[in-house]
Amino acid sequence: MIAHGIRGGWLPWGNISAGSTHLHHYNFGIATLAGVGLVAVRGDQTYVGHPGIGALYGTGSALIADEFALLLDLKDVYWAKQGRISVDVSLGILSALGLYLTAVPVPFWHEITKVSRDHVRERLAA
Repeated sequence: MIAHGIRGGWLPWGNISAGSTHLHHYNFGIATLAGVGLVAVRGDQTYVGHPGIGALYGTGSALIADEFALLLDLKDVYWAKQGRISVDVSLGILSALGLYLTAVPVPFWHEITKVSRDHVRERLAA
């Protein structure tokens, strides 16, 4: 939606650039995954298993998968017919994740609830 809004001009902001170089959102996905990796390797134990880290990992992965065609062809084909591969890969990933979450929902959601509740209690106690 954001990419369509930027392209259509109905969002109040535009593309992000560093100088004259356009930054694609896969760049932000790679940076997010690098940050998550840093937490996984050097982070405090309370943050390593936190659901927020998992959400950031998923966000970074989605930003990369959304521009899979660009990474595959090394050409900016996001709005071209060849860009459809990015949509297909993203939908495949979402479908697999959806299948997993519907097949094994209880332990996943119970763990998110438990860890989040414990995290809030720790913060309130401090």
